Amino acid sequence: MKPPSNTNTPLSVGEQWTAWATAAQAGDKAAYNKLLRAIAPFIRNFIVGKLANPDWAEDITQEVLISVHKSLNTYSPDRPFRPWLMAIVSFRKIDFLRKHYSARGDKQSSLEDPSFIQNHVTNPTHAGEYKDVEKALKALPAKQREVFELIKIQGYTAKEVAEKTGMSVSAVKVSAHRTMVKLKDKFG
Repeated sequence: MKPPSNTNTPLSVGEQWTAWATAAQAGDKAAYNKLLRAIAPFIRNFIVGKLANPDWAEDITQEVLISVHKSLNTYSPDRPFRPWLMAIVSFRKIDFLRKHYSARGDKQSSLEDPSFIQNHVTNPTHAGEYKDVEKALKALPAKQREVFELIKIQGYTAKEVAEKTGMSVSAVKVSAHRTMVKLKDKFG
């Protein structure tokens, strides 16, 4: 994607990536190297703030670069490069997190485990805390409490709650978020 020959308009970052990706598909190794060097810090900076552990950013960045290398031939030069790249970033991040958390099977506990229920659900030492939470929930407006309980306690999706309550999905998300903030402020 080159600018018209009669202007000196520089390419935007996205246009430059598109140009390099197109040239790399045609066998231009210099363009390929420029593309990878340009997108690596972008990927790392984009995902680092979205991870529980910032050290994972480098691993995910490497996975994305490998995926770009393996699938560059599937990129369509008549479309912008950045959305294509962001799809890969999203998939690789999800894959990494899925593998990481599934490998932590030893940290999982079943709600059907009697010792878990006894220690964490029916333990009388937590009764006061449960009553405080119940009291705080009862103090909420009915609609707000309903939304919060459906999403955070019963596990419905925002879309399902929106359909049940007649609210928009974004209103449901905002309500649940605001309720969570109120409860965090109340209980520290």
